[in-house]
Amino acid sequence: MAFRFCPLCIVAGGTLLAGLAATPMLCCDEEPSTTTLASTAVAPGAKATMEPLPDMPAGDYDIDPVHSTVLFRVQHLGAGQFWGRFNDVTGTITFTPEKEEHFAFDVNVDLESVDSGNDKLDSHLKSPDFFNAKEFKNMTFKSTEVERLGQTVWDVSGDLTMNGVTKPVLAVIRFTGTADMRGRKCGLEAEFDIKRSDFNQTWGVENGALGDKVRIIVGMEATKAPDA
Repeated sequence: MAFRFCPLCIVAGGTLLAGLAATPMLCCDEEPSTTTLASTAVAPGAKATMEPLPDMPAGDYDIDPVHSTVLFRVQHLGAGQFWGRFNDVTGTITFTPEKEEHFAFDVNVDLESVDSGNDKLDSHLKSPDFFNAKEFKNMTFKSTEVERLGQTVWDVSGDLTMNGVTKPVLAVIRFTGTADMRGRKCGLEAEFDIKRSDFNQTWGVENGALGDKVRIIVGMEATKAPDA
């Protein structure tokens, strides 16, 4: 078979080889470079723009005791996590979107409403070994500082009072929703840890019968109070 030279093929091939020669080749131990997209510049001293705040009217919201609760969890005998709850939660949530601290919290928990699901245990929990509910009827939380972490999450510092002792705590509070049904509603959930011994509750700590650390979760649904 006879071969013929094709001038067009020779030109095209030469162009391809020239292009390859001009392109840097990667060695086997090199990784392809990645392109970094420039981020939007923020002026010195300025804060990055956050997502919009919850779409709800400013003002006071009364915590609904029927649809709110406080859960607590503590380790029992170094094994399982024991859960209990308080059924009577009241107070006020104040929403001020125009201020840097968007929320304020004033929460009251009736210690007589402790509920473990067992009457005998409830009586012990109300005794001076634990919540001492006859002498100190309420546990309260009042916020002192609020810092927004994201669109629906805030760090909330405040004073927790229980057993006649007040200690600062830091709670993470998440906005869970808002609705205009039977009044304007909002929902938030708080979570934080405390040590029982900080509030003079030391029963079972030394012998390991009951843990010192307690996780507390507060589920709140609140209804907007009438404007003054």
